[in-house]
Amino acid sequence: MNGTTTVTGSTLRVPDGELYFERRGSGPLVVLVGAPMDAHPFAGLADLLAPDHTVLTTDPRGINRSRLDDPERDSTPEQRADDLARLIRHADAGPAVVLGSSGGAVSALALAQAEPGLCRVVIAHEPPLTRLLDDHEDLRAKTEDIIATHRAGDPLAAGRKFLALANLDLPEEFILEMFGGSRTPQEVADADYQNNHMLRPTTAWFPDLDALRASPVRLLVGLGEDSTGELCERTSVALAAALSTTPTYFPGGHVGFAEDPTAFAARLREVIAG
Repeated sequence: MNGTTTVTGSTLRVPDGELYFERRGSGPLVVLVGAPMDAHPFAGLADLLAPDHTVLTTDPRGINRSRLDDPERDSTPEQRADDLARLIRHADAGPAVVLGSSGGAVSALALAQAEPGLCRVVIAHEPPLTRLLDDHEDLRAKTEDIIATHRAGDPLAAGRKFLALANLDLPEEFILEMFGGSRTPQEVADADYQNNHMLRPTTAWFPDLDALRASPVRLLVGLGEDSTGELCERTSVALAAALSTTPTYFPGGHVGFAEDPTAFAARLREVIAG
């Protein structure tokens, strides 16, 4: 129970593991998903939507409470899309509005391609689709350097390189806490999985633009109002242009839904009502 919102945590068996998800509320289905971000940062937004929506949040495969039979298996957008399709069918409340953030936005795009009948609206909020950019080869090399640095046992240096690539300016104390502080074993495991098995497949994914243009799904590219100059502003603008549309702006930055859930929820309701 979170305030007056009942939160039911469950697991769903998939062919190669178990997905952890949380369900709130009743009504039209909304799915909130990240990657590598787990369900926790979406809790405030989910609570605000739950009075008149069924809201699903989830830990993506290999992260936190979503365990794989083979923990060394990569996490691809196609696999995560299949996971989302199974969750939506399991909820039996679709078709869904799907808000995916960052790597979760890539998952949501892959879902829109593979299972358009399960979605009525897909909002891809700041997907890191670097292959859409002219300098994608340089970005790919920097991504490989991040992965190699992390694997070499220096998560703080890898984190700094990641922030530099993303053009994210964070306070030093936050950087130290996020990448080099006294992290829990689960936080260490999640960072390992993100760098070793998720980062490359997510950023290297290239959408089927023709399929997305022809899709019956109402597809929107979300962008934070405060994300000016960041890598995901570039990728979001590039994706919107490739789809012959313009970005749909939301309050805050890359994680505006966690920074100010109230403002983000109000904007999301406007967008859904469209």
